[in-house]
Amino acid sequence: MIKVLWTKPAFQDLQSIKNYIARDSVYYSEKFASDVIMATKRLSRYPKSGRIVPEIGEENTREIIYGPYRIMYQIHRSSPASGQKTA
Repeated sequence: MIKVLWTKPAFQDLQSIKNYIARDSVYYSEKFASDVIMATKRLSRYPKSGRIVPEIGEENTREIIYGPYRIMYQIHRSSPASGQKTA
């Protein structure tokens, strides 16, 4: 398994979307954020489950789709000596 790390800008974007949805429904804003996080957690087991981002075309730059949102991510592998991987 690899570790999924959120960048600060990505987390801020998620928070902004959550706050926007909360204007209409706190319940659905919480559900949205939780569902997005759960969608990204599967990447720890299946990092290549997302498709390669077409306009970038690099093997390790991928995306998953959640509703109308693109969740782009990069797969980074650490040195074999450390035995840890990050996405």
